[in-house]
Amino acid sequence: MAESMKAVVITEFGGPEVLRVQTVERPRPGSKEILVRVSSSGLNRADLIQRMGNYPAPPESPQDIPGLEYSGVVEEVGPNVTLWKVGDRVMGILGGGGYAEFVVVHERTAVKIPAGVETVEAGAIPEVFMTAFDALFRQMNLSEGESVLIHAVGSGVGTAAVQLTQSAGVRAIGTSRTPQKVDRALELGLDVGILGDDNWPERVLEASGGEGVDVILDLVGGAYLEGNLKVMASEGRHVVVGVPSGARGQIDLRLLMKKRALIKGTVLRARPLEEKISLAREFEHRVCPLFAARKVRPVVDSTYRPEAVSEAHTAMAENRNFGKLLLTWE
Repeated sequence: MAESMKAVVITEFGGPEVLRVQTVERPRPGSKEILVRVSSSGLNRADLIQRMGNYPAPPESPQDIPGLEYSGVVEEVGPNVTLWKVGDRVMGILGGGGYAEFVVVHERTAVKIPAGVETVEAGAIPEVFMTAFDALFRQMNLSEGESVLIHAVGSGVGTAAVQLTQSAGVRAIGTSRTPQKVDRALELGLDVGILGDDNWPERVLEASGGEGVDVILDLVGGAYLEGNLKVMASEGRHVVVGVPSGARGQIDLRLLMKKRALIKGTVLRARPLEEKISLAREFEHRVCPLFAARKVRPVVDSTYRPEAVSEAHTAMAENRNFGKLLLTWE
């Protein structure tokens, strides 16, 4: 096998134009690792932030090759691998390095691609569905009969959250600043769609009968913080996953105490290996069967060849996508 591969490299920090497809050294699998020939690499907003020099990869990951998720086929296995064999279809999350023809991952972080899901489209699953599943159900303990508010409902995590909450019997309200994305989220199963203008908190309260929502999945950040507290139900839970509108905001601590509310932040990238393994194994057991049963599906907006990665980053920065953008290597 060739010792090199193609990868998208951050040649310097800056705009989309700094991304270049280059020939780099191909990684080698260790004792409990597998080498995966990548079919597609999912794009995430974190990649844009890393490209600009504001979100470095963990020390064990490539620093100049972005990419937090992959789908593909096992090409080679390490000497002590027991879960996979060459030719198996797998997907998963990464600390970095996903924009490449090959990736090496610990065998227990890889997840079997569900039956009925094409290998390329599976690249739209790991980061967004694992993030939504982990934040809502493992951390916020969202349960049947409760209600959830999903901000940026047209994003990758937003579209995943809509489907997961619908399959769990949860009433979902979603916001987006783009009317067309609200409409498409409704087609995906969202119960109530709300335009994310200055009056969204009042509309959320109206949609919840004045009671507020049990859980908020916040993919927006500081600009919505004050409004989020207003629309939280008594003993409501608020989990912050992304902060594109800013990392700071104002909050009324008296109202927080009165509602006995919980606010929590979460990320996947910086977690220890064992935590990522735990999530991968539970995800494969609890969520992957939903794909096989056609109860949820990956939402792919557009695919790009690696040479067009700058165009893909521009599309994401301009919020043009509904669902996921993928780089395809096949």
